[in-house]
Amino acid sequence: MSIKHLEGLIAAPFTPMGADGALNPSLIPGYYQLLKSNGVTGAFICGSTGEGVSLTLKEKMAVAEAWASTTGDDPDFKVMTLLGGTCIADCQELARHAQAIGLYGVSFTAPFYFKPASVAMLARACQAVAGAVPDLPFYYYHIPVLTGVDFPMIELLEAIDGRTPNFAGIKYTHEDFMDYLSCLRFRNGRYDMLWGRDESMLSALALGAAGAVGSTFNYAAPLYHRLIEAFGKGDLTLAGSLQQRSIDMIRLLGKYGGIATGKSYMKLIGMDCGDFRLPVRNMGPADFELFRKDVAAIGFETFRSVTEKIKA
Repeated sequence: MSIKHLEGLIAAPFTPMGADGALNPSLIPGYYQLLKSNGVTGAFICGSTGEGVSLTLKEKMAVAEAWASTTGDDPDFKVMTLLGGTCIADCQELARHAQAIGLYGVSFTAPFYFKPASVAMLARACQAVAGAVPDLPFYYYHIPVLTGVDFPMIELLEAIDGRTPNFAGIKYTHEDFMDYLSCLRFRNGRYDMLWGRDESMLSALALGAAGAVGSTFNYAAPLYHRLIEAFGKGDLTLAGSLQQRSIDMIRLLGKYGGIATGKSYMKLIGMDCGDFRLPVRNMGPADFELFRKDVAAIGFETFRSVTEKIKA
């Protein structure tokens, strides 16, 4: 199959939850409009940010169906879903479901309990899942900080190349720029290498990245559009300054407990996606007020996503 390279910002959406911790898919149409109006070109659902590992099989299907029904009339907005990584049969079932409801593509991460002992075994796992939907773009999700599986991705491409026609590329959420560049240049740039570290986007752009998947694109897309524009114009001073603002924003994630802090950013832009499920720690009311002050201090209001289209 022809491998399309995606461009621009692809958000990794939070899965909306109600006060009782149940799914709240009624927010997804508004969520899509928020992303679309801020120039985001797609959604990578049920990933780390989307709590895919905390969702049941039925819940993952429900989330995928909500996004499919919401975005089905917009071929320019690409939605792919993370299938999981521990149970191959479940991943195959979710992949076939994604194809049936009309999603753009699917993604799979390394099995992280019984870990593959070699790149060859990881490639076999990818082929088993990709083979269930041979006409759908398949992406491997490389996030060794969470999976503990840290093979060089250039070795995975070498093992996959020519054996899995619908292997489209890799969502690369790691800091190995040597490996990333080798993947970008492999087979004259055949594979789509989506960058997955928002805090180092500028470095990835310098290497040739064209598309990125990120959680902070949900609530700060204008910041990254300005960064990309500055880089494209050769204004590295401005681009570096904008990347630093991204870093300042992301440092607050760590200060206030990690990934769940992203949902607090979403509350500040007017979209309450609820809390993260156990065992992730959520922010209490007192910390939220401290967080609100820290967010104001970094000038979040000047670059946050808004419901109306951002003017250049």
